[in-house]
Amino acid sequence: MSTGHEKVEKNIGLMIILIIFMVSVGALVQIVPLFFMKTMTEPVEGLKPYSALELAGRDIYVREGCYVCHSQMIRPFRAETERYGHYSVAGEFVYDRPFQWGSKRTGPDLHRVGGRYSDDWHREHLRDPRSVVPESVMPGYPWMLTKDLDDPLIQKKMRTLKDVFGHPYTEEQINNASKALEGKKEVDALIAYLQNLGTTIKTRR
Repeated sequence: MSTGHEKVEKNIGLMIILIIFMVSVGALVQIVPLFFMKTMTEPVEGLKPYSALELAGRDIYVREGCYVCHSQMIRPFRAETERYGHYSVAGEFVYDRPFQWGSKRTGPDLHRVGGRYSDDWHREHLRDPRSVVPESVMPGYPWMLTKDLDDPLIQKKMRTLKDVFGHPYTEEQINNASKALEGKKEVDALIAYLQNLGTTIKTRR
């Protein structure tokens, strides 16, 4: 006499349906409650959306694939917090679309890098990483120091972030976005972005 379990094992179609059902239920139980937790959906106190220069820098960060070697997610483990600072909080990423959490760390996590080094240090590091970190395997980006920052869509990006995702940009910020990028090099934008990372939550340096 066959049992219900044997019937399921012998019926591949039924097994697939049951697997999909169970995975879906598990996912819903894990994910849906997060949408109703304020700590997950609301920005932490003091968090502001990226300025025009920081937003342009973030686009360069993504363009150059920095996320491939650097994560932006400090786990709540002693080994991580002692090295990088306060663990990452969901409310810090409300204005990140898409987020840059990552999981690969060929280089260090960058979530608390803001304010840790001077602009000049970042500039030299981007020009020639081994001039400041001899053991670094990071490639240099010397062209960023001379290439003019050109982002003709910056106002449209900020407008979209405001209208579609609710980022609290003012009309003045959007209208002055292009002007904020005038005379800047790509390295200026990338440094502005890096110097902003993880600075909302004060952490021990």
